[in-house]
Amino acid sequence: MNFTLGFSPCPNDCFIFDALVHKKIDTQGIDFAIIMEDVEALNNKAFNSELDITKLSYHAFIYLTNAYNLLNSGSALGFNCGPLLIQNSTHKIKDIDTASIAIPGKYTTANFLLSLAFPNAKNKKEMLFSDIENALLLNKIDAGLIIHENRFTYQEKGLEKIIDLGEFWESLINAPIPLGGIVIKKNIDKKLQQTVDLLIKQSVEFAFKNPESSMPFVKKHAQEMSEDVMKKHIALYVNEFSIDLGEIGKKAIQLLFNKAHETGLIQKMPTHIFI
Repeated sequence: MNFTLGFSPCPNDCFIFDALVHKKIDTQGIDFAIIMEDVEALNNKAFNSELDITKLSYHAFIYLTNAYNLLNSGSALGFNCGPLLIQNSTHKIKDIDTASIAIPGKYTTANFLLSLAFPNAKNKKEMLFSDIENALLLNKIDAGLIIHENRFTYQEKGLEKIIDLGEFWESLINAPIPLGGIVIKKNIDKKLQQTVDLLIKQSVEFAFKNPESSMPFVKKHAQEMSEDVMKKHIALYVNEFSIDLGEIGKKAIQLLFNKAHETGLIQKMPTHIFI
């Protein structure tokens, strides 16, 4: 049996899926055709129903609950791991509402949080997340919304934080921030959905028990990153919620959906989100 599986080349996803991809665990007769893309590209593939199973932003998922169910394993949720809005320390902005802001994708959770914090900031420019720092350094934009490993590198480049949107969310909601999750098509047999969920859980558990085992796969797809940054990235985004959302994780996701409904992004609350 074959399924398409999408995830990003970022260290946290490579860490999570290494054991599954390389069959270090028993995949119970299921083969996965891997598609590795930036998270916004994966979001767009999900909107086009191109993938059976995929990582996607929780912001994107609020529009896709009719097509996909959320798995309990593989998510990126946590505290102190949210996106940062930054600026060039030599080119400081006066007004966020009128500033040109680079975002890592319309459907990223980062953009959802930016819209919550600054609803009148409309001058946004979509950009690949890894290009945002350089655009700021060249003064092509006034501010940049950074995600992933850039939070470990921006300061050494002369860039500075305006606001930590993870901290903003936590003060607003008092819950971990749901960044990205793993979803599976609703039309796949329910038992198979549960099997895939279990396999991803086993893959994460294997990675935690054998942390060096995944490093060749992580390094292969993070060639410009130091090993220290790779490991910090994994430590920040892979945690107990990646093994299983649990009640706290599920409640945090429900709160994000509530906020999306409150702000008019979705007209009615979905009844079935999880597998």
